Amino acid sequence: MSEQKQTQLVEAVQETPATIQHTDQGIPASRKRKLIGLTLVFLAIALAFLLMYLFVWQHEESTDDAYVNGHLVQITPQIAGTVQIVSVDDTQTVKAGQVLVALDDSDMQLAFERAHNELINAIRQNKQQTAQSAQARAQVIAQQAQLKRLQADLKRRESLAGTDAISAEELNHARDAVVEAQAKLKAIQGQEKAAQAVIGNNVPLRQQPSVMTAVSHLKSAWLDLQRTKIKAPVDGQIAKRNVQVGQKVATGAPLMAVVPLSNVWVDANFKESQLAKIRIGQPVKITADVYGSKVTYHGKVAGLSAGTGAAFSLLPAQNATGNWIKVVQRVPVRIILDPKELAAHPLRVGLSMDVEVNTRDQNGQDLTAVNSVTSEDKMTATDWTPINELIEQIFAQYAS
Repeated sequence: MSEQKQTQLVEAVQETPATIQHTDQGIPASRKRKLIGLTLVFLAIALAFLLMYLFVWQHEESTDDAYVNGHLVQITPQIAGTVQIVSVDDTQTVKAGQVLVALDDSDMQLAFERAHNELINAIRQNKQQTAQSAQARAQVIAQQAQLKRLQADLKRRESLAGTDAISAEELNHARDAVVEAQAKLKAIQGQEKAAQAVIGNNVPLRQQPSVMTAVSHLKSAWLDLQRTKIKAPVDGQIAKRNVQVGQKVATGAPLMAVVPLSNVWVDANFKESQLAKIRIGQPVKITADVYGSKVTYHGKVAGLSAGTGAAFSLLPAQNATGNWIKVVQRVPVRIILDPKELAAHPLRVGLSMDVEVNTRDQNGQDLTAVNSVTSEDKMTATDWTPINELIEQIFAQYAS
């Protein structure tokens, strides 16, 4: 081995521990930097979670056990009859006043015609009775004049009594004539009173009992005729159709239901432990499974249902040893929706919803508060104009 190679080998041996030492010191430093970086990442994540909890999550209560609910307007007939036409079916949308079911109106039409004729006869009879009363009054006036004439004649004859100008027999005949006229006047006055009693002593025609009864019969028959057409009381969607053509239906029998889609709400079932911070009026974000997260509804907490929802537990109510396990109760909280958002994206009763209540504002009333809520649902009032116009035509034609 040459001297040069020996020198190189010695130098290499001398440098090797330094290189090894440098490498050993470099590896822990790299790991240390990585551990520090990873620790900082975890601390940042933990801080982010802490901030989210402090500013967001602790002010939120959420549940996916929520469903759309709404009123179910039962459609029932007000008269019995046989179904002639069914104009709608399930899932079809209808407008208030739209005919849903038509009953056979043959009997109602005949009853209406009878009532129509009854009113005409009542008016004619009243006119005849009024004429009889007027005739009786004229007879009374004539008889009063006759009596007055006979009384004057008797007085003149009595002034001539005891003279040759009048005999006793003639005077007696004059007296008998007065007595007879007085009796006849009383009889005619009795007939007049009877005639006036029939028409109610000058009671106007429209206030006559027989005429008023006939008018009410005509209105009742007309109303029954209108009720053969069963109409939708509100706008909505048809559900639970339970009627077929030819079916004989009774008064009050459920035929179908109309669900007003513009008046639905969400019943969100929260655990009892979640209710502590929920207040009436708090804002709510809601998403529907049918639309997904692309559609968000905004509502408000309306209150707590008077009845609790279904209880649930991850374990049986009683375990194998016989010990009872506390059951967590779900309580339905009603949430009202924004009508504009509801109109833009309609919902159906029974759809699943995800609900998130913002509980930051604690100024509202507690859910257990009982308020007097003013709510008024009305059906469209019956329009009596057609039948009233018909009655006026009858009076104009037969009472003049």
